[in-house]
Amino acid sequence: MKLKFTRYFFITRQRPDRAGIELSWIEAVVAHPIETQVQSDGRIRKWGFVNEVRKYLRVVLLEDDETVHNVFFDRNFEEHKL
Repeated sequence: MKLKFTRYFFITRQRPDRAGIELSWIEAVVAHPIETQVQSDGRIRKWGFVNEVRKYLRVVLLEDDETVHNVFFDRNFEEHKL
């Protein structure tokens, strides 16, 4: 799948705390999330664990499930054990 990106994504990506987030990490979370939630506005949240930095990454997609709107390390995420 070829991801698309919103303008907001490119603006927030310039922040120091987000500049180091690699595109390959975003692609991996979108392709193989450990958890997915649909927000009330239709946007889709996906989480994945990035081994290289030992952190959970949240990727927020638009309703089309292929346009990345926001990405950040989610300190509050707790993986639900089955």
